[in-house]
Amino acid sequence: MSVANLTVWVVDDDASVRWVLEKALDSEGIDTRAFQDATAFFAALETATPDVLITDVRMPGIDGMEAMRRLEDEGYAFPVIVITAHADLDTAVAAYRGGAFEYLPKPFDVDEAVALVWRAAPQAQQSRTSMPAQEPEIPSMIGQAPAMQEVFRTIGRLSRSSMSVLITGESGTGKELVARALHQHSPRSRNVFVALNTTAIASELLESELFGHERGAFTGAEKRHIGRFEQADGGTLFLDEIGDMSVGLQARLLRVLAEGEFYRVGGQIPVTVDVRVIAATNQNLEQAVSDGRFREDLYHRLNVIQIVTPPLRERMEDIPLLLEHYLKEAADELKVATKALTPRAGQLLTAFDWPGNVRQLVNTCRRLMVIAPGAEIQEDDIPPDIGGQATEHIGSAEWVTSLSRWAEQQLTAGTEKPLMEISQPVFEKVLIQAALARADGHRQEAARLLGIGRNTLTRKIKELDI
Repeated sequence: MSVANLTVWVVDDDASVRWVLEKALDSEGIDTRAFQDATAFFAALETATPDVLITDVRMPGIDGMEAMRRLEDEGYAFPVIVITAHADLDTAVAAYRGGAFEYLPKPFDVDEAVALVWRAAPQAQQSRTSMPAQEPEIPSMIGQAPAMQEVFRTIGRLSRSSMSVLITGESGTGKELVARALHQHSPRSRNVFVALNTTAIASELLESELFGHERGAFTGAEKRHIGRFEQADGGTLFLDEIGDMSVGLQARLLRVLAEGEFYRVGGQIPVTVDVRVIAATNQNLEQAVSDGRFREDLYHRLNVIQIVTPPLRERMEDIPLLLEHYLKEAADELKVATKALTPRAGQLLTAFDWPGNVRQLVNTCRRLMVIAPGAEIQEDDIPPDIGGQATEHIGSAEWVTSLSRWAEQQLTAGTEKPLMEISQPVFEKVLIQAALARADGHRQEAARLLGIGRNTLTRKIKELDI
């Protein structure tokens, strides 16, 4: 579709968003119209139609999801790009199931939005699919960070599919949670979800656990056992830590994936199943293939779509949300009132590296709900192993000695300004410069290292003339 005849309409109750998108699209030579609500948009549809629609989700009156349902009911087929400040898994899946071309969380990059418009334009006549009247119950997945938004997008894109998925990521990053979300947002959602951690079963018993066995197949097999594949027939089988599976079992797994049938241990009759397999690992399977520890053909069979669950240190902006959620969840488990974090305690936990990822954070919330004596979780309640300060060692640092000497010099010289007033800008400038140097000038990363917001960092850079 050429620039000369491309028309894009924007529906958003935020005037600043409408203005930014209009300016960006106009600069590309794209004819743009903006509406502050869906009522005005539908009124305009009576006389004209856009090639591409950009719409917010939450708006007064008719919201974005209802607008997409109405467009489908009335037979419109132009692509819709959904933008929203309330970016979560529910919204992502609902947007894709509602027929959205793409889903874009706020704040978004304007250049990315324009690029999406150009990608959507050739598909203006694609047919749209309907959104089910009721969404299934989903696991709790929390995240505003870009890496988590990409996970949500992928789950949404796969919501009408039953293809195999490989989930990779460090331990504790929520791989099983993603697998459950994939199942519950799939055509198999009404059928069973079966999970198996392959490292939790002794290697000599894993074959029987997966494929079952017949009576008398081996010593102790006193009756027929139905394996996980048969249990998951029609549904989803989640195989965690797939990288630790023996090469022999990998061959049997490959056959099931390829042919949809297998033999129970000691069995002579093939068993046919229809199972979607979602696998997960914290290992580098490509390296395992190179080392001969994992079959290359099985890797490609499993790795149709790959989802990477990000470590918590790469989504630190989500930590306050996660802490709030899991502190409340821990309080509910213990049947006590939720305890709030003081600002300083929150800063310490947000700055912590979280080597155990979300799993460690969840356990930490339970721990804090037990050990914190008051209604608030104070800085002193946080043990050093999860970000608390070991204050007894701080005074021995060299910089503290230098600071003390400097303070004495200032007082001896009779400074007219309070020490805090003249020292704080110096401290902040040194810390910001160190963080920017470590982050190679990337402000988002520097802000993470400092434990402050990017906007705060930008303001301080200007104030301190860095």
